[in-house]
Amino acid sequence: MTLWEMVAVLAAGAGAGAINAVVGSGTLITFPVLLAVGLSPVTATVSNGLGLVPGALSGAFGYRRELAGQRARVLRLGVVTGIGAVIGAALLLTLPESAFEAVVPVLVGMALVLVVLQPRISRAVKRRHERASRPHPEGGVPLLVGMGLASVYGGYFTAAQGIIYLSLMGSLIDDTLQRLNAVKNVLAAIVNGVAAVFFLFVADFDWTAVLLIAVGSTLGALAGAAVGRRISPTVLRAVIVTVGTAALVQLIVR
Repeated sequence: MTLWEMVAVLAAGAGAGAINAVVGSGTLITFPVLLAVGLSPVTATVSNGLGLVPGALSGAFGYRRELAGQRARVLRLGVVTGIGAVIGAALLLTLPESAFEAVVPVLVGMALVLVVLQPRISRAVKRRHERASRPHPEGGVPLLVGMGLASVYGGYFTAAQGIIYLSLMGSLIDDTLQRLNAVKNVLAAIVNGVAAVFFLFVADFDWTAVLLIAVGSTLGALAGAAVGRRISPTVLRAVIVTVGTAALVQLIVR
C-alpha cells in the first residue's frame, strides 16, 4: 500500500468502528476501500473481519453501563452467535465469491424491513405475551434460531449484522433499544472474534490492512459509543434505517 492508501484504510476503519458501535454495517465502509487498494474480495473480507475485532470490543466497552444486569442474556446469545460465526466463516472459504454478492443485498433488505416494522412488531409481540399463560421475556426459541442464522451471515460477511441483531432483539425482547444495542456490540465482538480465530489458521489476509483497521475501528468505536448513548430510540432507529438503506444501495450498484 502507498501512504495515502494506508491513510484511507485507517480512516475507513475509524468510520466503521463508529457506525458499528451505534448501528452496524460498518463493513460497507471498509470493504470497498480494501477492494480499491488491491485486495481480492475474500482476502478483503477476512482482513476486515480480523481488523474489526478490537473495534467491536471497544464498542462493547463503551456501552458497559447499559450491559449491567444482562450477563445471562449475553451468555445465552453469545453461545448461539459463536456457533453461527464458525459456520459462516467456513462458508466464506468454501463457497464461490459470487454467492455472497447475490445473497447479501437480500439479507440487508430483510433487516431494513424488520427495523422499519420493529415498533409495530414489538407491540404485537407484547400483546401475544400478555395473552400467553407463560410468556417468554427473552424471545425464546424464535430469537435463538434467528440470532444463530444472523450469526452465520455475520461470520460470512458481517455487513449489517448489527442491524439484523437489533431488529431481532428489538422485536422479541421487551427492553430499551440502548440496552439491546449494548448486547449487540458484545455479540458482534464474539462473532468477529470467533471468525478471526478461524481465519488465522485457514485463510489468507493482509496484515497491514488488519492493523490499520484495528487501530481505526478501536478509536472510532469509542467515539461512536459516546455519541450513540445520547441518541433517543426514535433517532437511533432512523440512523439504522438510513445506514442500512445506504448499505443496500451500495451492494446493489457495486
